[in-house]
Amino acid sequence: MTIEPNGLTTEVGARRVSFVVDESIYALDTIQGAAYLFLDRCYVFLDRPADQRVAVVLKSKDEADHEALEALAGEFANELLNQALRKAVGASNAKIREFILAKAFFSVDAPSSIDKLLAELDAEEMEPLEIPVPWEKSDG
Repeated sequence: MTIEPNGLTTEVGARRVSFVVDESIYALDTIQGAAYLFLDRCYVFLDRPADQRVAVVLKSKDEADHEALEALAGEFANELLNQALRKAVGASNAKIREFILAKAFFSVDAPSSIDKLLAELDAEEMEPLEIPVPWEKSDG
């Protein structure tokens, strides 16, 4: 077991590192978002050992030494912070995004592109199609 200066307590085993994340600091969807980004590099296991605690186990897909596993846990901790910040920024900008989308969808008075295409087809004269027949003999 290693206790890092940032308070992350990791336990390193054979090709795996585990630690517990406090849900009062990082919400479950934030933890899951961080875990998702690690799926290409390692196997991720989540468990709930106690209320408001999520145990995370990262198992390397390849051989990894103690330092590499500790670095993996540190990268996961950084990604937790990144996911939490993205969630906070998204929540603070939600009203602005909704306003912009509503304005884009409901401020256009022009007919839809499908209506325009149908009107063009109705207005066009249909010309007979000239399709060459390969079995006809040509003069030549």
